[in-house]
Amino acid sequence: MMLRAATRGVVNGRSRLVRGFQSSAAMRKEIEMFIDGKPVMIEEGSAIIQAAEKAGVTIPRFCYHERLGVAGNCRMCLVEIEKNPKMAASCAMPVGPGMRVITESPKIKQAREGVMEFLLANHPLDCPICDQGGECDLQDQSMRYGSDRGRFNESKRAVEDKDIGPLVRTTMTRCIQCTRCVRFINEVAGTGELGTTGRGNDMQIGTYVTRPLASELSGNIIDLCPVGALTAKPHAFTARPWELTSTDSIDVMDALGSAIRVDSRGAEVVRIVPRTNDDVNEEWIGDKARFAYDGLKRQRLTVPLVRSGAGRLEPASWADALQIVGQRLRSTAPEHVAGVAGALADAEALVALKDLLNAAGCERLGVDSASGSASDSASGSVSADVRSSYTFNATLAGVEDADVILLVGTNPRREAPVLNARLRKPFLAGTAVFGVVGDACDLTFDYDHVGTSARDVDALANGSGAFAQALRGARRPLVVVGAGAAAQPGVAAAVARLAASLPALVTCEWNGLCTLQAAAGRTAALDVGYTSCDLDSARFVYLLGADGAAARLPPDAFVVYQGHHGDAGAHAADVVLPAAAYTEKAATFVNTEGRTQRTRQAVAAPGAARDDWKIIRALSDAAGLPLPYDDVSGLRARMADVCPSLVAADVLEPTSPEVALLALSRLAKSSAPASDAVLASDIADYYMTDAISRASRTMAKASAAANGRLASGSDGAKAEAMRM
Repeated sequence: MMLRAATRGVVNGRSRLVRGFQSSAAMRKEIEMFIDGKPVMIEEGSAIIQAAEKAGVTIPRFCYHERLGVAGNCRMCLVEIEKNPKMAASCAMPVGPGMRVITESPKIKQAREGVMEFLLANHPLDCPICDQGGECDLQDQSMRYGSDRGRFNESKRAVEDKDIGPLVRTTMTRCIQCTRCVRFINEVAGTGELGTTGRGNDMQIGTYVTRPLASELSGNIIDLCPVGALTAKPHAFTARPWELTSTDSIDVMDALGSAIRVDSRGAEVVRIVPRTNDDVNEEWIGDKARFAYDGLKRQRLTVPLVRSGAGRLEPASWADALQIVGQRLRSTAPEHVAGVAGALADAEALVALKDLLNAAGCERLGVDSASGSASDSASGSVSADVRSSYTFNATLAGVEDADVILLVGTNPRREAPVLNARLRKPFLAGTAVFGVVGDACDLTFDYDHVGTSARDVDALANGSGAFAQALRGARRPLVVVGAGAAAQPGVAAAVARLAASLPALVTCEWNGLCTLQAAAGRTAALDVGYTSCDLDSARFVYLLGADGAAARLPPDAFVVYQGHHGDAGAHAADVVLPAAAYTEKAATFVNTEGRTQRTRQAVAAPGAARDDWKIIRALSDAAGLPLPYDDVSGLRARMADVCPSLVAADVLEPTSPEVALLALSRLAKSSAPASDAVLASDIADYYMTDAISRASRTMAKASAAANGRLASGSDGAKAEAMRM
């Protein structure tokens, strides 16, 4: 209770006050004020530090962050205001008409030197061994604004390090108590484990007693920390920033397509950090996106494998492996051929495989579920003919404008934690109410549990209950359906009937009926035409990184597995073809809102592994069905023919409301009965959803911590788990 109360004091006191003048800026008029004599037009009520940024003037700061509430406790951003006898903290002072602010003066210089002297008084001399070295705000600003000497001759304060889980390493003696981490965990992540205890020199930041961080976004506090108090535990003492080669890319651990930067040294990925993209992930990423990279170097497939007569997979040459697969494909009747795409399949490979199997006369193409378990239908009763039936139509940023939000069979905290943080924004602002149909889950915002099954969705469509009335009275209602729930019988029809009862749900200005995909390759697969996945009569099955389908393969089927990890699909295969992972190729993915994005190659693929589409192109020659493209430009021209949106990078192409409403009208008239089956999320364990995360030791530790095995085990068990 002491920790929680102290947390509220630091976070909620000032930050709520300051958020008041930072919010709803679009509704306020612009005023003119002056920064160092330069006129600036800015929204009334904005902070001085924001006006300075708009004027191109840099004001140093430690505690201030534009996406967090304001604490105003580091005092590094002090400025002078004309006719004001005292200096003011520019992060917490709102601008006013005609205000004149001075950001550089002898008085301000002396104040900044004093702040730096106090911060460095207890700071340890750890720069040579600190992982933050080279990227440290304190290091940079002490050089720019600090004095050339110090007057502190006493013993430095020491603080005991905190164990906050397997992902974030703490060195709390370095902490300058900016409370960025506290504010992030409380405001953005919403789990509330971090807080402050004590006052003055005794103030410390930590969690509840021996409790690890429970947030799926916890790694973001590493980026927020302006000193080396919080660093990445898996990356500890691995590399210096100046040794790394950085490559801009996108994340494929979920379906959001978050902007990331892949840092590599030689042929190894050693770190993944977020990039800013306000339309998708702002500047946050999930812990799986950040820390699962160690799975890229474990259990990798590096050479082709062919199952011998003894039943073992033996190494083979590319020519031999492709010849065997091509011969079996030619000799199998088209009606007995099937292709299954996994969660991480890129658009180039999806188009190439479809072209190859279509050339062989096969039309049976489907996908695994996002959790890795196989589903009999890629889209259930959801039509893939209309794109709006399987995309997140309101856009990721658009959820902040919704006023009544219904979640159907989805847990965004597991499926898309960055989206969950966006959903929390209107909750904190008090502008939205939430309802859930499905399993009662631990979300980071309050909600009404209005039901568990498709029948409860039908009840909402009929106007039963207070939440149904709230939906009908909403200005911008939002209905988010999980991809797993949408595949269950009767769910899509029930949701369509609900949509038909809400005139404000789909209009010319707003399309609030959204499907939340959980797999990076799912939207592109539906765009290309992967819709059916019945394997009962299949005699030749091509698994494109699909591991869940291994559980339901016919016993007499010839199975080809193309992928980058020795997961379940590889163990069930007769021929294994090694492919490149997402950090090892330039490939196209489509996120859940229908935005086309591309990865970039950061490192070389290991061994004999090759890009997925190149393997399929070579196989087409071996099968006597050569594909009509030999390079990536030719393939992407073919992609444009199949689905033009696949080559329109970073462009959203919304479906017209007329088409969306027509599709909903047809589906609403479906006779599919609504069942009593509980609608649950596809993902049971956030940290273990695909071949990469299942191969990651870091994710294994995080999963164990999340499930309580580390917290409840003996010291010996904990130590053994940490050595995994």
